[in-house]
Formats: sequence, structure tokens, C-alpha cells
Amino acid sequence: MNKLAALVRQELLPLVRDVCRALITIDVHARDIVSEMVQIKNASIASFEWLKQLRYYFESDLTVIRMANAQYTYGYEYLGASDRLVITPLTDRCYLCLMGALQLDLGGAPAGPAGTGKTETTKDLAKALAKQCVVFNCSDQVDYKMMGRFFSGLAQSGAWACFDEFNRINIEVLSVIAQQLITIRDAKAAKLSTFMFEGREIRLVPSCAVFITMNPGYAGRTELPDNLKALFRPQSMMVPDYRLIAEVILYSEGFENSKVLARKMVQMYKLCSEQLSQQDHYDFGMRAVKSVLVMAGVLKRESPNIDEDLVLIRALRDSNLPKFLTDDAILFKAIIQDLFPNVLLPEHDYGELRRTIVDVQTRRGLQNDESQIRKVIQFYETMLIRHGVMLVGPTLGGKTTVYRILADSLTDLHANGVNYHFYQPVHTYVLNPKSITAGELYGEFNKTTMEWKDGLMGSSVRQCVTDQTKDHHWIICDGPVDAVWIENLNTVLDDNKM
Repeated sequence: MNKLAALVRQELLPLVRDVCRALITIDVHARDIVSEMVQIKNASIASFEWLKQLRYYFESDLTVIRMANAQYTYGYEYLGASDRLVITPLTDRCYLCLMGALQLDLGGAPAGPAGTGKTETTKDLAKALAKQCVVFNCSDQVDYKMMGRFFSGLAQSGAWACFDEFNRINIEVLSVIAQQLITIRDAKAAKLSTFMFEGREIRLVPSCAVFITMNPGYAGRTELPDNLKALFRPQSMMVPDYRLIAEVILYSEGFENSKVLARKMVQMYKLCSEQLSQQDHYDFGMRAVKSVLVMAGVLKRESPNIDEDLVLIRALRDSNLPKFLTDDAILFKAIIQDLFPNVLLPEHDYGELRRTIVDVQTRRGLQNDESQIRKVIQFYETMLIRHGVMLVGPTLGGKTTVYRILADSLTDLHANGVNYHFYQPVHTYVLNPKSITAGELYGEFNKTTMEWKDGLMGSSVRQCVTDQTKDHHWIICDGPVDAVWIENLNTVLDDNKM
């Protein structure tokens, strides 16, 4: 494992690096299992400590996967070289529950607050069993015909589906979905090769499975009807072990001192959530931690000889400082000083970028205000690590000006021939999501003509995606944020990017 970690620190092709990272993540878990069994001095094959692990066996030309008393045939679906989830005790328990559900021809239903890994764990189990898993973001627009088509496709292909935020679907639709699922389950239990589904005969690949994830206690959520509840094994997801996750990710990104750094980092997030003021846009959950770790990995590769403490502090500072209010920013710097004493962070030099920002300000007839320049640079840094960025502040706080200055600066830098992959021309698409209905924004299904009409957001995204150049395309939702419209973007803005 140390050899792999040393390999990650070198210049590698992106594909090779992904493979190494996935290997390290899996191997760390394997090492932990063995050391745990050594500790409890239990080395028999029949012990539960061993049986509760996900184990692979090769039997008469088939690879079988066992976990407790569940057995599943390996899917042999090529999914590409992708990152794997860090396996914590919570992940293990979730796997155990989901594998048990599959054994009984039921679906799995992880429920819990945001950022606890409901969707990711389901996707990762699919990777472990080599099955394709389609993530679908549910909304109140979903009707039974749409779901019927979805289920018939799953039954015929044998793939898995994970319905995100399942309890946003209307209660009338949910009861029909229950009937559809019962039909498929009965066919699986009878081991049929073809069965009647919604009036036509389709073939059945028995490996198909349906998973649902739920966020309890949000506005506009329904309770699942009882006949639907009976088809899923519920699984409560709580906050995962951040320290273990941070440690493994840092290790797989090539950090040698990952244990100590992970402990300090988690402590810092704990202190921040306790001591800083309570703001709606502060988030110290798993997604925030993950983005810092990814950024730390990028910085580590750019400058492999710099002290690891410095690399982590810079990642923490660059990804957190932009979102803090003035008073909280001072407190945040003090917390970092306490956790990393005697480590001085040099100010980063933004020569070309800074000069261009000042030029753009002058050209737009604005004063060269230091705090604004700093905000533009922070916005730029956030854009480097996130594909969804939110500018928050009061009216006339300069939100629009900040993104326009950055857009002009990046375009200018590209025109002046400064060679850096992020300096590209910027195209902006500005729309106000609150000025139109949800259907006009995201597209809707016309009930009378039964045809789909694209919304403003959909057509803008399509337009951006068809562009073959490296230009930036920013879709800007300029208006107040509320749960109703932003909710529909949840699978676009997380790691699925779908």
C-alpha cells in the first residue's frame, strides 16, 4: 500500500491515478478487516466477523459474491475506472442490509439527512457487484406511465435503479408504483423468463433491482403507502465517520501524514460548526469535507515538495474563506492558527490574474476596490473546485459585478495568450428562475398532446453541451433561491452531474 501511495505522488495519467486511488481505498478496508480479526483472535471461516464482509468466490466458471447469508452472481458490467467509496462501519452495515434485501427480492431504502451517503453507497454497492446503476432524480412531475416505462426497461436489462428523493412523488402515483413493483417481484419469485407487465409481455432478467433514497422531514414530502413500504427494506443512515474518510482519501491522494492531518481537519470542522455564527449558507457536512480533500490532492500534485501541513491549510483556507462573513473569517483564521501552530501560510501571488482584474474594473468605470478584487479571486478559486457556485449577499452587494468582472478577466487572459487551462472565453446565460413556472424552467409533459416540451434550463444546458471548444459556459440563475426550484438540481450539483 505504501508503494501505491508513493506511486500516486508521481506524474501519472489520469486513468492510472484513478485506478490506484480505487485500489488504495479498497486495500485500506481489507487491511482493517484483517487487523480487526487478529485483535479479537478469531480466525475461523465460520465466525460472523468474517461472514459479514463482502466476499468474492470463483465457482465453476462463475464469480459469486457472498455477504452473511446473501449470495449474488457477479454482473461483469464494465463501468469504467471510477472512484470507490471509503468503506466505513456505516457503509458495511448498509451493504449488509441491501444485500439481505436483494436476497429476498426486495428493494433497499436508505433514509437519512443530506450528505450521509445514501445514493453514493447504493452506487458503490453496484460497482462492487459490477451492475449498472441508473440514478434518477424524482420530482412531483413523475407519473405512473413514466415509471412503468422505467420499470419495464429495468426488468429487460437487469440493471439497477436508484430513485433519489423518492418521497417527493405524489401519493396517488406511489400506490400505482407499488402495484408495478409487486408484478415484477412476483415474476422474480416464480423464476419466470417472461411475464405480463402493463398489458404486454416482456422478458425478465432476474438481477434487476430498485433502490429508493429518502430525505425525511422536508416540505412537500409524502409518507410512503404501506403496500409500498412492504417492498423495501428500510435502512437508517446517520453521519459517517469523517475522520476515517478524510484519512483514507488523503492517503489515496498521496499524503504521508494522513492520520494526523485528518484528525486536525475534522477537529477544525467541529470547532467551526460550534463557534462561528449560524448562517443559512454555511455547511460543514460531508460534501464540504470532500471538496477540501479533492482540492488538497490537486495542490499536493502541483507542488509535491511543499510541507503537507501547508498544503492542507491552503486547501482549507481557499475553499472555506470565501463563504464566511467578515467576523467569522477572523475567527476561522484563529482556529487554523490554533490547530497548526507555527505554520505561516505565504500569501498566494496572482500576478497576471490580479492585473487583468484591475484593468477590467477600470474599463468598466469602477474603482479598484481591494475587497472586491479579493472577492473576484475567491470566486475564481471556488470555480476551480466546484461545478456549482452560489453568490450570496444583499441587494447591491456586487454579486453580478463580481461574476462579470471574472468573466471578462478570463476572456481577456485567453485573448492575451496566457497559457493556463482555466483561462478560456466565458459565455453567460442569465435567467431568473422565479419569473417563470417550474414547467417553463425545467420542461414539462403536456397532458393533452402527450409530448415533452423543453424548459429554459434544459435548452440552455443542451446548447452549452454541444459546444466542442474548451470555452466556459456559465448558466446563471439570477434570483432568490428557494427549495422549490433549486431542489430539482440536486443530482446535477452533486457528484453524479446528471
